Amino acid sequence: MARYEDGYEHSTAKTRKQQEDQRRMAFRRAIESYSDERRLNQEICDFPDLMLWQAAAMGDHRSVQPGR
Repeated sequence: MARYEDGYEHSTAKTRKQQEDQRRMAFRRAIESYSDERRLNQEICDFPDLMLWQAAAMGDHRSVQPGR
């Protein structure tokens, strides 16, 4: 198989590798974010007051008990 040394072949291969690296890093960041969020939820599950505070901070006001 002949190997092409022109700039176009090198350019497309480099671009494809960069795109693959970007997708791989985005996937890795998503996994790390999910893992961090899950760990935090496990740490605060013993403290219901913190869970309400977290829901309010995230903008999910449906989970917060209304004041009486």
